[in-house]
Amino acid sequence: MRLNDSLKLSTRMFKTNPGRTWLTIMGMGVGTGAVVMLVGLGYGLQGILIEQIVFGDTLLSLNVTAPSSNVVVLDDAHVNGFLKIPDVEDVSPLASFPALVTMDKLTGNLTLQGVNPSYFRYAGVTAEKGTLFQKGNENSDRNKIILSDAALKLFQVSKPEDAIGKTVRLRITVTDASTSVSEEVPVDKDYQIIAITSDAASISATILLPEMESIAKVQHYDRVQVKVSDSKFLTAAQDAIIKEGFSVTALSKTVEQANQIFTGIQWVLAGFGGIALIVSAIGMFNTMTVTLLERTNEIGVMRTLGASPGDIKLLFLTESVIVGFLGGLAGIVMGVSGGLLINFLLNLAAAHFGGTAVRLFAFPLGFLSFIATFSGVVGFCTGIFPARRASNLNPLEAIRYK
Repeated sequence: MRLNDSLKLSTRMFKTNPGRTWLTIMGMGVGTGAVVMLVGLGYGLQGILIEQIVFGDTLLSLNVTAPSSNVVVLDDAHVNGFLKIPDVEDVSPLASFPALVTMDKLTGNLTLQGVNPSYFRYAGVTAEKGTLFQKGNENSDRNKIILSDAALKLFQVSKPEDAIGKTVRLRITVTDASTSVSEEVPVDKDYQIIAITSDAASISATILLPEMESIAKVQHYDRVQVKVSDSKFLTAAQDAIIKEGFSVTALSKTVEQANQIFTGIQWVLAGFGGIALIVSAIGMFNTMTVTLLERTNEIGVMRTLGASPGDIKLLFLTESVIVGFLGGLAGIVMGVSGGLLINFLLNLAAAHFGGTAVRLFAFPLGFLSFIATFSGVVGFCTGIFPARRASNLNPLEAIRYK
């Protein structure tokens, strides 16, 4: 049987039984659409987490902290020692002091941090509003300060943009390490707020590290970001720092673990959607079986005219693959449309109530291509038994079948 004839006979169902054929396709579409939406939800949740992380330098950085026992501390000697570790490109420390900050006649307690401009890139800190410290602007930024989103609550500021440009006054509490005596050091200058970070958990303010060192002596650092030249050197650098007695965490490891967790979540969600797909496949199998009974006489005629058992089998398999593939495309349209609609409604609600827009459902092109292919495979598997049964029919008995 020629390929052209096989395709014409395989698609004849759209003319002879269009209602049943399209209902079968839509049934497959519902099952496939459930898989698409549920797995798309998994991709969306994964994207929401990963989008909070700044890639590039952040994933090439190690977060180094001193142990609570204070057996070793992060001082200048150790920081300079980190630079001597092979494949370490840069080191960016953070120092902090308790402080009182006054803005608009309101005073609140927070943690004052001192950093270099590179620290933000290495630590993955982003600005919700404004611009963070930039390399090359150290002199002009000496009188600038950055607040966290949580710190704004101290001053009853609800919108970050309302704080940009305002000035604050500082009083730093410095503790003498030898005597454990604390002293409050007032800073006789105003600092202008240039940015608000998206940190909603830490009540903190940040100035440049050289500016902090001009106010109080920094005896040791709270943490240090160590950047390596390539991700393949992370483990070696981490091991070298741990040998010196420090604690080390790598954001890249956290991202890797998060991806593994979300992969498991996607498989679980796909399993729930797969239940609906199995039900749809059973319905398709039933339709193909009914089609076989209706076309038994036709099969006998084709066999009598010279069609081989292989031709009959190919005819039924082609028909089932077409139905399965079209069902997959229908399911992709249903699932993607439903996900995009929910995204739109959520973002509409977020914009109305002052929230942040998110993409709860995401549909990677590779995943959608896999679904379309998989639907064709499901159609093929569903048509195997009816195709085999049709090819094994006796031509004479098939012709007499009514």
